[in-house]
Order: sequence, then structure tokens, then C-alpha cells
Amino acid sequence: MRALAVKLAETSFAGGFVALFGGLGAGKTAFVKGFCAHFGIEEVSSPTFNIVKHYDGGGAAIDHFDCYRLDDADELIAMGFDEYLFSSSIILMEWSENVSDALPAERLEIRIQGSGNEPREVELVPFGKKYEAMIEELAL
Repeated sequence: MRALAVKLAETSFAGGFVALFGGLGAGKTAFVKGFCAHFGIEEVSSPTFNIVKHYDGGGAAIDHFDCYRLDDADELIAMGFDEYLFSSSIILMEWSENVSDALPAERLEIRIQGSGNEPREVELVPFGKKYEAMIEELAL
């Protein structure tokens, strides 16, 4: 997951949105750690109790959301989520399935199957031309 994250971080852009889907232990936080490491951000932990953490490093601002504890999109919107969407930060969101109604129309979805020591199946689903270009640039 970390290797994929670094490749995607290389093609990322300001204001980008990556929605992570997958069960417990799927590797969502490992993905975020790898993504942030590309920008020199090493102190990354899941913001389960805070919902969001902000990181700055290597020329990138990253807002890391963990929506595990949210019941629906209304809770996310009530905390001012719209303001984050209009910032230049890259948004990485874990447990996006819990708030799917709040996701922006243009985004990259990463759908992860498997957990623990099981092999992972990862599906990248781009919504919008910028995200299609990201996937093409990966040449996986």
C-alpha cells in the first residue's frame, strides 16, 4: 500500500481528493503514511478521534480525514467539511463509505479488499479528467 501511495503522491496536485474504502486492517492508514512520506511528513497517525489532521511538508498541505466514527455525511458537513473542499490541501479520506453523500464529484477512489496478512486487491476509480490523468501517469 505504501508503494502505491508514493506513486500516487508523485502525480498528485493541490486540491486533490483521494477517497479510501476498505475494512479494518485493509491498509488505509498505511497508504496515508506512504503518501505523506513522499512529502517528508513522517509523523502520521489516524485521526479517528479528531476526525481530521492537517500536515504540511515538502511543498504540500494534506488534510487527513478518518470518518470511521461518523454515521453519515451530515455529521461531516456540520463540522465545516465544505471549507476543506475549497482549500488547496490534498484531502486523503479514510472510511469514505461512511460519508459517501459528501464526496466531491471529482475524486480518486481507492477500493481495498483484504486485510491483515491477506493479499490485497486494489481498485483505482477516477472521477474526472485530472484523476484519469493521474491513473494514466501511473502506468500500472
